[in-house]
Amino acid sequence: MSDASQGEAASPTASRPPIDERIQKTLDRALYASGSPRAQNVRNFLNGVWLGEPLHAVLTDIPTGAWSLTALCDLLELAAGDERFGFAADLCLTVGLAGAAAAAASGLADWSDVDPPARRTGLYHGLLNLSAMGLYTTSLVLRRRKLRGKGRLCAAAGFCAMTVASRLGGDMVYKHRIGVDRTSGEEFPEKFTAVLAASRLPEDTLVRADYKGAAIVLVRRGERILAISGTCSHAGAPLIEGKLKDNSVVCPWHSSRFCLETGKVLDGPAVHPQPCLEAREHYGQIEVRRAQTHS
Repeated sequence: MSDASQGEAASPTASRPPIDERIQKTLDRALYASGSPRAQNVRNFLNGVWLGEPLHAVLTDIPTGAWSLTALCDLLELAAGDERFGFAADLCLTVGLAGAAAAAASGLADWSDVDPPARRTGLYHGLLNLSAMGLYTTSLVLRRRKLRGKGRLCAAAGFCAMTVASRLGGDMVYKHRIGVDRTSGEEFPEKFTAVLAASRLPEDTLVRADYKGAAIVLVRRGERILAISGTCSHAGAPLIEGKLKDNSVVCPWHSSRFCLETGKVLDGPAVHPQPCLEAREHYGQIEVRRAQTHS
């Protein structure tokens, strides 16, 4: 055996996946490996399927606002020497910890489905937020032991950690588009427009059509034709590669499930519904138009 071969054989860690991938897979197995309806319901709740928006984005406002008020009240207590500001600072700190715990739970649920390169950014974002929680918890303990000066220093360090974490969270949204609706901006016809020959749409089969670059998924069910956007709103996956399940389609990347009749999210991690289209067979062509809303 050559020296090079020996070196390769002695380096089993060379092919090991990166640490963020290993942590993510471990987390996913621990939380969702059972595949039970209860586990999926918990996941749907933490993702924000019921809300129609990412729950994490809503919950992060609680610690950010509360800990910002903590910093302000700490400064006012120092400047005025008024214990009432100290009481307010401690109260805001406690509220922030409660909100941070809820935000961490929803953030972990979201991060379990984040792909590279945002996955590594998300790991740093989460670790910094956990560090902030640890510093604020230490600050609260010190305050209750009448060590307010040291408690303020821990809170100041926690505020710095939270600020950097928030910056990384912004990168995930605005740079990597995590949590945004990937179907936003897609253009569909307002009037019935032919997109596919009717002969190319067999029964109970996912078939792709296109309109001005936007993918459409079509399914024939007896005399009915169902149609939704073919781009998953969660991460942009091609739904045409997914699985047909009753009157729904399951995303091939992260197993989000959408109703073909309404576009509604049935299972996360997606939270934004799919644009839904009306479809008909007319003179040997499949025609679609954007679903009409009635007030």
